[in-house]
Amino acid sequence: MDSESFKTIQAFFRKLNIESDIINSVKQQFKYIKLKPQQVLLRQEEQQKYGYYILSGLLRACHYSDNGRERCKEYYFVGELCFLYSTWITNTPAKYQIDTLNNAEVIRVPLHLLNLKEWQPAKLALLQQQLLYKEDKEIFLLLKSPEERYLHLLEYSPQWISNLNNMQLATYIGISPISLSRIKNRLNQS
Repeated sequence: MDSESFKTIQAFFRKLNIESDIINSVKQQFKYIKLKPQQVLLRQEEQQKYGYYILSGLLRACHYSDNGRERCKEYYFVGELCFLYSTWITNTPAKYQIDTLNNAEVIRVPLHLLNLKEWQPAKLALLQQQLLYKEDKEIFLLLKSPEERYLHLLEYSPQWISNLNNMQLATYIGISPISLSRIKNRLNQS
């Protein structure tokens, strides 16, 4: 892994209260990976061993039913560590597939590190972050109208608007692409 990529992952874990010498001691376990669109990082029903810190590109977690229906749980953007928390905590096979939407560069992070005593501050910080995110997502989906959800993304998550197509945005907001087009048209006219 080049020194710039390592500095990036080191800074990420430093913000999660892991000392530099602890990060440096496992440097060889991190792996830089360059990915193509639709490349699978974790298959549905596989055991999850790694998280993926995103340097560039866009990842997603989707469930694929037996009849081919796709349900996207989440999108992951630059600067985020992508992995399935419940799969990690319960050590069960993944219910979702993690793949790329476009060309991406990631740093593969072995999740077993987060179970080590010296990595507990990062584990706790990630769990707190995820809990707050889930609470915010519940508010977003349960207490806001579709138009309010779209406006929220415009204001607080513009990367969603610029990186996802209408189908992906509509599905995440919980409406049809036609309804999303109507919302956009109504907002553009006002």
